[in-house]
Amino acid sequence: MRQETDYIGSLEIPQNALYGIHSIRAKENFPDETRFSKEWYMAMGFVKKACYLTYKDFKEASAQSYKLEDLPIKFLDDEIINVLLKAADEVSEGEYFDNFIIPAVQGGAGTSINMNINEIISNIALQKIGKKAGEYNFIDPIEAANIYQSTNDTVPTALIVAVMKLLSELETSVNELRFVVEKLEQKYRNVLRIGYTQMQEAVPSSFGKLFSSYNDALGRDWWRISKCFERIKVVNLGGSAIGTSLTVPRFFVMEVVQKLREITNVPVTRGENLVDATNNLDSIVEVHGILKANAVNLEKMASDIRLLASDLVGSKEIEIPKKQVGSSIMPSKVNPVIVEFVVSAAHKIYANDIIISSLAGQGHLELNANIPLIGHSIIDSLKLLIASTKTLKNNLFSGIKINAKVAEEKLFASPSITTALIPFIGYNKASELAKEMRENKINIFEANEKLKILDSKRITELLKPDNLLKNGFSLKEII
Repeated sequence: MRQETDYIGSLEIPQNALYGIHSIRAKENFPDETRFSKEWYMAMGFVKKACYLTYKDFKEASAQSYKLEDLPIKFLDDEIINVLLKAADEVSEGEYFDNFIIPAVQGGAGTSINMNINEIISNIALQKIGKKAGEYNFIDPIEAANIYQSTNDTVPTALIVAVMKLLSELETSVNELRFVVEKLEQKYRNVLRIGYTQMQEAVPSSFGKLFSSYNDALGRDWWRISKCFERIKVVNLGGSAIGTSLTVPRFFVMEVVQKLREITNVPVTRGENLVDATNNLDSIVEVHGILKANAVNLEKMASDIRLLASDLVGSKEIEIPKKQVGSSIMPSKVNPVIVEFVVSAAHKIYANDIIISSLAGQGHLELNANIPLIGHSIIDSLKLLIASTKTLKNNLFSGIKINAKVAEEKLFASPSITTALIPFIGYNKASELAKEMRENKINIFEANEKLKILDSKRITELLKPDNLLKNGFSLKEII
């Protein structure tokens, strides 16, 4: 064990642990087991790396204009800067994550996040120069690892980096799902089915039109997600505690975000008003609203498919892939588990939206202390959406099969088909046909044969897919 001391007192720390006293105190104060996001952890590594690179540039620029030994600022040795850089780089690759012991749900506005990262980076750097973890007189977690930084600019900036990387992944996965749905739209363009309103048979439609509605909804999702980068790209790195850049060199303020952009290839930009960028989180609320809309669309289409493929419908027009055994007691039962996963994920995202909106409004004056849970919630939603779109693509839509014969037979046996004849025979004659079909359980052709309302060739022509699926009618067509 090693002993570490802070303003409050001293604690014993496991000798080889890369975390330190600040992390231990937070772990004891926040006894939650919800794991902190690895994506956010890695983004903290990128932010620290950008800070150290900018610090290095600042030192070099200062040396060109002044004798460093004459300045009131004491710069870190180049060796220290370099090992800090290497340590931050390793954190950005996800290494040492098991030493990040702070839970997702916490108090303190993210100070514990920042300090756990600072302690990990300091102790890695100490080992790289042949020292032991905890020998902070050589590399200090605050005076070295946290140089020219604050929790209040590094933690939210890292969140934006993590969110933008996940947004890019979501954008791709939504597009890939859309391509699969578009293929279904094209393949089943003229396969007739009954269209439903209020879960009751309504009018003729097609599977092509059903899949086209999903394709267009996913297209809107993709477009909205692509706009999120612009809405959320502003960061407050360099703003220090409240966005006034107190204690931070102007060189650092002007250069650090550009450095972060270069090393992450993420299009972040420094806020023109760093105070605003520090204390207002409405851009996260806005972006999450777009994520919620995506979740709504995924739930709607998945639920539709589950309903059409359920045992409640009798002869099935649509068959979904059998993915796993559904019961430990009922033989041969297979459940729509992919849909159930997506529905559960969607409702978790709706809950996250409430958390983000309510906590964003709970920011007070210069800072929002709820950034840890706000950040955890939006990352959670992004990962759930990515997982949902991927499993819908791979495990549902890619394996859908349509029984065109069953769908067509159901349509022509449904009184709803008579609606298509109203422009040609009027509502009352169509009602006669519908009544005959319903009472005698016969299809529309058989009913028309009994009632002699239309010539058999004429009704066959009118009920072809090309005529049923066109948009409206012209007077020329009904003459």
